[in-house]
Amino acid sequence: MTQLAFIFPGQGSQQVGMGAELAQNYPIADATFEEADAALGRGLKQLCFEGPEADLKETENTQLAILTCSVAALRVLKEYNITPNAVAGHSLGEYSALVAAEALDFSDALRLVHARASFMAEAGKTQQGTMAAILGMETEQLQTLCETAAGIVNIANYNCPGQLVISGEVDAVDHVVSLAKAEIGERRCRPLPVSGAFHSPLMAPAQQKFKAVLDSVPLHSPQIDIVMNVTGKSATDADNIREFLSQQITQPVQWGKTLHTIKNTGITHFVEVGPGKVLSGLVKRTLSESNAMNAEDLKTLSLVTDEYGSDK
Repeated sequence: MTQLAFIFPGQGSQQVGMGAELAQNYPIADATFEEADAALGRGLKQLCFEGPEADLKETENTQLAILTCSVAALRVLKEYNITPNAVAGHSLGEYSALVAAEALDFSDALRLVHARASFMAEAGKTQQGTMAAILGMETEQLQTLCETAAGIVNIANYNCPGQLVISGEVDAVDHVVSLAKAEIGERRCRPLPVSGAFHSPLMAPAQQKFKAVLDSVPLHSPQIDIVMNVTGKSATDADNIREFLSQQITQPVQWGKTLHTIKNTGITHFVEVGPGKVLSGLVKRTLSESNAMNAEDLKTLSLVTDEYGSDK
């Protein structure tokens, strides 16, 4: 049987209607949304399925919605006996990956993500910052530009060759963007519609508050290989995973390293589990000989089950 890696999306992949088809056709998916609503005491299911979009985009809602949609899709795949040999998640997606690796219960993941989102949103209001995607620039070149800024700005996401994201104070990010535009063109520099400078030192207040919540939640040793954002390497110890989750709030996402680490185990087939296909695209840009699919609705699920179902 083909060895698979499941990869889980982060903030930015949300869209109104996500998860609705799976919930309407698979009781296990619908039960996942009901479980989230009961645990949170709110109508997350209705928000995912019907919006409004403006509310869904709020950090406090987005992170919980994507986690729940991803776990619903994960559970549906499990009913088809499609299970991963390795997992990873992009930023927020790391919590879905930990659920898949049986290192974190879904109920505890909801609790952690609720706290994480709230603290990050609060930090975004008090430590105003922003983010921008820089396309087609070498890492060293962009790092040099960041070092010329007077304020706080750093590379926040190492997504794939030629796709980097910077994060920091508004003036500092604007400074780097203006310099980058002069070198690679205006169309290759894209401000991101975010509520804070995620994965930057400006999130330190959120990190400090989150650590207290994180320390109160049980984590277990993962049952399958999980590759962490902060290091881009596998982690097997629950205490190390706990520390990496804390660090992740202020540290860059090493997604390129993550994909290469998975590839080096011999895995070349990836399934993005949850809304969107951003990560599938990053796999194709990073690992040209790898196969990447996504599973978020009936159409994409059918393609994945045809390819990787138990008869394969």
